[in-house]
Amino acid sequence: MLLKRLAVPLITIAGLTCGYSTNSFAANWLMLQGTESPLTAGRAKVWGFIQGQYQHDLSSESAAGKYVPAKLIGPNLTSQSMANVNRARIGVRGNGMPIDGKVNYFLLLEAGNNGITNGAGNVKATDASITANHIPFARIRAGLFKYPGSEEGLQAIHVFDYINFTTVSNQLMLERFPNDDNYAKAADGRGNTEAQSLGVAPSGFEKPVGAFRDVGIQIFDSIMIKDYEISYAAMIGNGNGLNFGDNNGNKTAYGYFSTEKIFQGKGPRRQGIKVFAWYQTGLRAYDTKFDSVTSTSTTNATVYNTAKIREYTHYKRERFGGGFKFLKNGYRFTAEYLMGRGMIFLGPHKESFDMNAPGGAGDGLLGKANGWYVDGGWRIPETKFEIDARYDVYNRLTGDTLEVNYSTITLGAQYFMNNKTRVALNYSIRSAKSKNGVAALENNLTGIGGRAGIQVTAIY
Repeated sequence: MLLKRLAVPLITIAGLTCGYSTNSFAANWLMLQGTESPLTAGRAKVWGFIQGQYQHDLSSESAAGKYVPAKLIGPNLTSQSMANVNRARIGVRGNGMPIDGKVNYFLLLEAGNNGITNGAGNVKATDASITANHIPFARIRAGLFKYPGSEEGLQAIHVFDYINFTTVSNQLMLERFPNDDNYAKAADGRGNTEAQSLGVAPSGFEKPVGAFRDVGIQIFDSIMIKDYEISYAAMIGNGNGLNFGDNNGNKTAYGYFSTEKIFQGKGPRRQGIKVFAWYQTGLRAYDTKFDSVTSTSTTNATVYNTAKIREYTHYKRERFGGGFKFLKNGYRFTAEYLMGRGMIFLGPHKESFDMNAPGGAGDGLLGKANGWYVDGGWRIPETKFEIDARYDVYNRLTGDTLEVNYSTITLGAQYFMNNKTRVALNYSIRSAKSKNGVAALENNLTGIGGRAGIQVTAIY
């Protein structure tokens, strides 16, 4: 009855917060990322992590020797092979003791090369929040932080079991935000084409990805009833990702609920089985009209003079899902189903969120999508090795003539040098096809192949 009545939701996962890289244990990320012990936490604890990786894509070229983004390595999307320092984060966290041990803070900066910093400068704040723990069963967190959402998004990335997100998380949940001048770009021909040559980055988005975060205020807590832990969160945010400020005056609502049967252990090392559900909804401002656009050609460049007066249409973005997670004696199993309506991402080369005219076939502004994944892992006893396997499916623009179906099998292995340093190896077998056999889509989707990667994570 409690699950039915609260219908607001989500997760936690395998691992810990800052001090560990072992991920064979369950963790309540809602509490670990948002709270500090009023008795044992220090005034300021400096921490962070670095991830370096190399990935190689085995996809073949599309028609006319071109490559769609799925065949290139992000975030630069200029090559099929790339070495990268994809994450380099440093932060500080603690509480206000001895003045007030019930108030804690969390600050984290990103300096790696990824969707957060690419095109947005060298360093970007990913977290900057304060939590007040004065009200029983209703902690209050305010600032920039991870919102209650899908399981992949809520957990800490430095203990994530794979190198890349599932396709459904990457496309449906890792939000991209419309440019301020989409209409002008479409009118003067500056938009990107469907496929690009190697060395040409097919990305038209000018803002950082949302990184599963928002600026807002959240009420949350976890309650123990015998050997069950019940967690909830309700949040109101700007709906503008890592961008400080509200760009349209409309708020986004987030909800989360989970209950976990705890088998044994405490805190980050406990084992259990958890069910969760989550929901989020809000409006996004999209540039649909301007007063005029002119262009002046010169010998070396084209100067674009865009409109000063713009009109925006607000499109509803809705996401929801749920699943369960099991962790015991080194075994891990997770399954989650996700759905979305509105603002469906169609690729970094489609910053207009559509393949054709808005309102017609291929319109991501009004489109729908769904997907799911299952994930399993086994920490081999008496060794430092773990083996992982994941299968994920994503159906983009469901019910549309231009619907595309993705599926990926990812095989992985991890070697834990110590509690804070590990090496991960992944190989993904990928496929994508047009559900209705549309030739223009198939010409680019054909040839999407395997992807291999190695990543080293060091936490400090």
